[in-house]
Amino acid sequence: MILIAKALSDPRRLGILERIAGQQSMGCSALLEAVPITPATMSHHLKELEAAGLIESHRDGKFITAKFRRDVWNSYLSKLSQI
Repeated sequence: MILIAKALSDPRRLGILERIAGQQSMGCSALLEAVPITPATMSHHLKELEAAGLIESHRDGKFITAKFRRDVWNSYLSKLSQI
């Protein structure tokens, strides 16, 4: 739960997660078109979201696709509602 809260504390990272959650899956190149940051910064944000369990990434050669983990999100919201 702490890793998720930390990951969501960055407004840009939250925006990236919202974009991924709005799609079935989203490629890193599409994210870079939508969010004006460097590829290295995008990679860092995606790693933080993946470490928190909020997304899962799939690599196909040099291409990365991210998918929102709604089950983890729903569990996080459920735990928050118990506070």
